[in-house]
Amino acid sequence: MTKKLLFLFDTDAVPNVFDTVVGYDGGADHITGYGGVNPDNVGALVDGTIYTRGGSEKKSTAIFVGGGSMAAGEELFTAVKKRFFGPFRVSVMLDSNGSNTTAAAGVALVAKAAGSLQGKKAVVLAGTGPVGMRSAALLAGEGAEVTIAGRSLDKTQAAADQINTRFKVNVKAAATPDEASRVALVKGTNLVFTAGAIGVELLPEAAWAQESSIEFVADYNAQPPTGIGGIEVMDKGKERNGKQAFGALGIGGLKLKLHRACVGQLFESTDKVLDAEEIYALAKSMA
Repeated sequence: MTKKLLFLFDTDAVPNVFDTVVGYDGGADHITGYGGVNPDNVGALVDGTIYTRGGSEKKSTAIFVGGGSMAAGEELFTAVKKRFFGPFRVSVMLDSNGSNTTAAAGVALVAKAAGSLQGKKAVVLAGTGPVGMRSAALLAGEGAEVTIAGRSLDKTQAAADQINTRFKVNVKAAATPDEASRVALVKGTNLVFTAGAIGVELLPEAAWAQESSIEFVADYNAQPPTGIGGIEVMDKGKERNGKQAFGALGIGGLKLKLHRACVGQLFESTDKVLDAEEIYALAKSMA
């Protein structure tokens, strides 16, 4: 039987262990990771995947693009796809920093619980990182009016511009340098997502518990304290203060299943391309 080979092209110096483990759990028979991969040196690596196997065996080779930087990952992902031509291609997935699968899982769970996000007002606090940016993009794609927030307006506006250019949406930017500005920003909103660093509570419970407009709160931080005060990491649609709460591990269960399912799909054909849109569509079918 032809072995399923998954090649990890990581933009960081060392290939990600998490991606390796989930790759095996997703059905790969053997995984080879390369660190420090960039558009200038990826060509020979891609050639090794597309010029070897032929016929039905070719679908048993696939590429996973990862690393800590979504911007670097997107550039590498584009370079990989440009190397393909005609039948000389294999399936490829982009999930830098786990952002596509994590954001897809979080937004899919909230979208299912809400029924529709059309016209909902959403805020993504600490939204300038990969997970926050992908979440904002997917929320906007569902018709929500989205604002991403960060400490610096220049950096946050640049992130919003990147999202809007890539996804053809209209995400807005807001500067929230302190707790008071974050508390003020969530007033009148319906959805609050937080995608901040470990160990930082971005929004105290008092700021959302009595805010009648808020319907859903979702946090991606699995280590205490949670980014949103008053919720638990295992929350998955748990009612708290009259709202539905989603914690990092409540979201993480679907994220892991989704990641594994995506890896499995890579070995179904030679032309699968899994980026945010494709991964989110699968997440919605699994939520």
